[in-house]
Amino acid sequence: MKLIGLMSGTSVDSIDAASVEIDERNGNITVSLCAYVEYPWPEGLRAAIHSLFTPHARISELSSMNFLIGEQFALAATAAAEAANWSLADVAAIASHGQTIWHAPRGSQSDRLFTPNTLQIGEPSVIAARTGCKVIADFRTADVAAGGQGAPLVPYADYILFRDEAIKRGGIAIQNIGGIGNVTFLPRTGRFDDLIAFDTGPGNMILDGLAQIISCGAQSCDRDGSLSDKGAVCHSLVQEWMDNPFFSMRPPKSTGREMFGAQAVQQFYKMAKARNISDADTMMTAVALTVESIVTSYRRFLYPFAELASVVVGGGGAHNPTIMRSLRTALQPVAVTTHAAYGINDDAKEAIAFALLGYATLQGRPSNVPSATGASRSVVLGKIALPTPLRA
Repeated sequence: MKLIGLMSGTSVDSIDAASVEIDERNGNITVSLCAYVEYPWPEGLRAAIHSLFTPHARISELSSMNFLIGEQFALAATAAAEAANWSLADVAAIASHGQTIWHAPRGSQSDRLFTPNTLQIGEPSVIAARTGCKVIADFRTADVAAGGQGAPLVPYADYILFRDEAIKRGGIAIQNIGGIGNVTFLPRTGRFDDLIAFDTGPGNMILDGLAQIISCGAQSCDRDGSLSDKGAVCHSLVQEWMDNPFFSMRPPKSTGREMFGAQAVQQFYKMAKARNISDADTMMTAVALTVESIVTSYRRFLYPFAELASVVVGGGGAHNPTIMRSLRTALQPVAVTTHAAYGINDDAKEAIAFALLGYATLQGRPSNVPSATGASRSVVLGKIALPTPLRA
């Protein structure tokens, strides 16, 4: 079965589009990546998306952007099909994560109108209309409706991709370092019910924001670790941030820009300036915060329950030598590698994951992990938008 997975993460770097073939025989699923495209956001649209990451965004802009983003996702899907030399007519479905605008799965005592919620935009009906394909989207809401946090969702794919390796080699932690960091731990038992998964905290989000400030907009991220590799860590600043209650909160838990977005970046930069540390030291300290949040999460929530043999890193952080070097040092003697070591494209991983989630939806198969999200039950994820055939 041919599917296209679409993903735009919290960093809004590009639209990741993966053309994936999925074959299932006797309950065993084989996944083949046929093409991967990083489809760029048009000039100005990325900034417009970032302007929506606030409680004060205008509803008219949010509604319009839902359709504009849908148009871009359709173009990304078309580009992925062309890269795989596929006809869109042969694609069983496009599985779109959409663009997360707001994620607030935990209740608020102060707001009487609050209910747990999450919002991903990128209108699936537009994608269906432009491509002629069935589109599955809005994966997180069914889990939230079942009492979960709607995140993380990638553990289902991690289980399919790494279960055999965990049984063979021992417990594996699959650590994504995107805008937000999240981990899936697969124990040697290979049992789905033994899986542990949760968000670890900021991945590249604070680093990206600081890079833009420090470079006066010339760099959108700490590319190749160039801004951080000459810096030193301000340990007192890391410790002050690690006092955030999120890091001691027991899983299931998830987070996003609401906690580690633009406001957090400004606060981090202000606190660094108050300590009179250099820009390079500020960047290296942000790297140390990401690494410490991961290591502390493992120490608190993984090590007491299982043996960890290796860590597999994906997302943008896998390309940052400073992050990878620091993580290897902090976790030694545990082996730290990337998805590429297992023949999986590090950047395509999450788009592949949503193709797998879309496949599960087509089969009527639940694909959330209640132990990871906190949902009361397993549920089928996603909503389906059907294309309307044109009349001759």
